[in-house]
Amino acid sequence: MSAWTADALTRIGTADELRVSSYRPDGTLRPFVIIWVVRVGDDVYIRSAYGPGNGWFRRAQTSGRGRIKVAGIEQDVAFVAPAPDVHAAIDAAYHAKYDRYGPGIVNTVVGPQVVAVTLRLVPQD
Repeated sequence: MSAWTADALTRIGTADELRVSSYRPDGTLRPFVIIWVVRVGDDVYIRSAYGPGNGWFRRAQTSGRGRIKVAGIEQDVAFVAPAPDVHAAIDAAYHAKYDRYGPGIVNTVVGPQVVAVTLRLVPQD
């Protein structure tokens, strides 16, 4: 596994949305889905706003790898479970970035109910 570049972290951190896709068993990409993304330190996280039953999330978990498109970046990634102690910082990052959309939508991606549907995006060479 590799690390994000400083430029990629800045571009991802300031982008409102990214497109995420997972790989099928035959190596082809599924259609991209638009979701919110946050940066915490040198890591990038996404969450399933509508729980573990959301199709993109189930497929990402099963595949373990995919591709993102964001702010002129197209990058293969691994979908990795985050460290247990990072969720408060992820919540704070979602609030800081997206509170302007109102609590109804932000509350779908913060709090204890989304811990299990959080993925860290790790760039792959």
